Amino acid sequence: MTSIITNTAAMGALDTLRSISKSMDETQSRVSSGYKVNTASDNAAYWSIATTMKSDNKALGAVQDALGLGAAKTDTAYTGMQAAIDVVTEIKSKLVAAREPGVDKDKINKELTELKSQITSISQSASFSGENWLYNDSSAALGDKEMVGSFVRDSTGNVSVETLTFDASKSVLIDTQTTDGGLLTKDYAVAVDDGTASGTTATYFLLDSGTGTSGSVVELTSTTTDDEVEGMISAVDAMLSDMTDAGATLGATSSRLSSQDEFVSDLMDVIDTGVGRLVDADMNEESTRLKALQTQQQLGIQALSIANSNSQSVLSLFQ
Repeated sequence: MTSIITNTAAMGALDTLRSISKSMDETQSRVSSGYKVNTASDNAAYWSIATTMKSDNKALGAVQDALGLGAAKTDTAYTGMQAAIDVVTEIKSKLVAAREPGVDKDKINKELTELKSQITSISQSASFSGENWLYNDSSAALGDKEMVGSFVRDSTGNVSVETLTFDASKSVLIDTQTTDGGLLTKDYAVAVDDGTASGTTATYFLLDSGTGTSGSVVELTSTTTDDEVEGMISAVDAMLSDMTDAGATLGATSSRLSSQDEFVSDLMDVIDTGVGRLVDADMNEESTRLKALQTQQQLGIQALSIANSNSQSVLSLFQ
């Protein structure tokens, strides 16, 4: 039946054209934004996962910044410790030279005084962002230093921040408040050969903290005996051993921070890749689909034009 009221062919062509236009709008949106899931209405599940993981990735970015700050503090302390070790090694060599018969111990002591001043300068300068792990002038011990290490989300959705810890009290070289708090201000008891079978014990420290100590400072005078010099050498060698241990711990901490920073960087890349697989549009596929839809749209317009022209043929019946 031919009707000028209800044009079934035109209605069908118009419906097809609307469907094509809707698909084109969706495809053009994907092409322009680069996302196949841009809003929750596109795919609620994927959008929810992607939004959560993007948020976690920003948190990991903050963790990476915190790791950089922790690494800077650790590297500063390690650099200062290494420089201090070099100076104490020089002090040790000067004491060995003072053991030589006939040497002018007073002149060597002047060199020791300058080297001690250098150690103090190094310790006070090894500061980053207001923190110094080699020099303490507070009545409280430095204690543990926490550094943000990671951001964790468990299977139930609970989140937490994991930290890396370094005991800064083990790396303090000079403590002006507590004698035993600094590696170079505390007493070192060493055995001294005084010619007897059992020998004697002497106690030495390298730098005077000003808080009082039971030992003797490592310094030379013209009356310093060979046994005293050897005792000082033993005490300085013990200091070097403790400083080496502290330096090794700082180095291990720095290595851990570097490894964690690399892991966080890789993890952020993996998360970005995973999120991209969920929400990113395949531009090759979308461009092909857009071309096909443009062709369909043109054909749909032609089909609608033909359907609309059918009603015009009815006029010929009344001529």
